[in-house]
Amino acid sequence: MTARQPTRRRAFSRRTIAAALTGLVALVALCSWTAPAAADFRLCNNTSSRVGIALGYKDAEGWVTEGWWNVSAHSCETLLRGTLVARYYYVYAIDYDRGGEWSGQAFMCSRDKEFTIKGTDDCLARGFDRTGYFEVDTGEQRAWTVQLTESNEQTPRAPGLPGMPNPPGAVPGPIPGPTHGNPTGNPK
Repeated sequence: MTARQPTRRRAFSRRTIAAALTGLVALVALCSWTAPAAADFRLCNNTSSRVGIALGYKDAEGWVTEGWWNVSAHSCETLLRGTLVARYYYVYAIDYDRGGEWSGQAFMCSRDKEFTIKGTDDCLARGFDRTGYFEVDTGEQRAWTVQLTESNEQTPRAPGLPGMPNPPGAVPGPIPGPTHGNPTGNPK
């Protein structure tokens, strides 16, 4: 018959228990933390060309146009960071490699070199170009991404184009490819 060894009870100090609980709480907090969703205005260039982007929007002080963002082929760029504050934004894009542009009937100021221009009136009298931007209706979403595509990749009535509602967080469909030259009715 063998003698039983007495079992030793391990005593935990209050300090050891507190340290273990603190570590457990920190681990649970770290695992449950999620990064907030990005709320930006982005543009993706889904073409095989480099493009230049100018953007128009209304801030607390009035209309502003800014440019140029140079976006490589098949890449995206954040144009405005943070939650969107307006429903409508205006974009003008130039195809650097093949020529052509994405333009519209919302006339705003721009210039050939980097710019930030306040106001949209009297562009020519103030020494700027008068440029036709196309309208982007974000539907008052917190974030939005515009997709530029080649002209032969356009899809009619895609989500994000005028007349189509978007579910929350939707990314709009492709913006039709560039027109080449200066379309009739778009004075420069």
